[in-house]
Amino acid sequence: MTTLNLDNVHSSLNFQIKHMMVSKAKGEFKEFDVNFNGDLENLGNAKVTVTIPVTSIDTGNEDRDGHLRSGDFFESEKYPNMVFESKSIKKVSDDEYKVTGDFTIKDVTREETFTVEYNGVSKSPMDGSTIAGFDVAGKVNREAYGMTYNAAIETGGVLLGKDVKFEGNFEFVVED
Repeated sequence: MTTLNLDNVHSSLNFQIKHMMVSKAKGEFKEFDVNFNGDLENLGNAKVTVTIPVTSIDTGNEDRDGHLRSGDFFESEKYPNMVFESKSIKKVSDDEYKVTGDFTIKDVTREETFTVEYNGVSKSPMDGSTIAGFDVAGKVNREAYGMTYNAAIETGGVLLGKDVKFEGNFEFVVED
């Protein structure tokens, strides 16, 4: 069993959504925790839980962040966290995996699958610790989680797309 301690300084969790039918609105979650239980030599048997405090959302615009925390979207006072709990991890190639699990946003839990690239391990030249890295990508339909707020735009279409794309880059300190 390997213990991985998330290095938040060298990790990130970003998202983007189609905006005005012609561009993308982007942001990040400043806080998140990834709990890994398993063996880096056999990722198929690992269990992963990701907890994301939705109040840590940051789009670079305070008004928009406040709106995203409101009842139109996350209802952060009532539902403070998004949580992903893996159910299966399937190897696709040497370093690519499909991780399927239950993703809970607000009071809705749905099965979602994310692509994970395992970047391997390395030794830190600073302190000799072993470092492991993973990149994660996927998308979810926000409306399936009850986040249906939108507005029609004059030129046709809507203000916000349905799909939210996630991209995470996670670095861990490995402890055996």
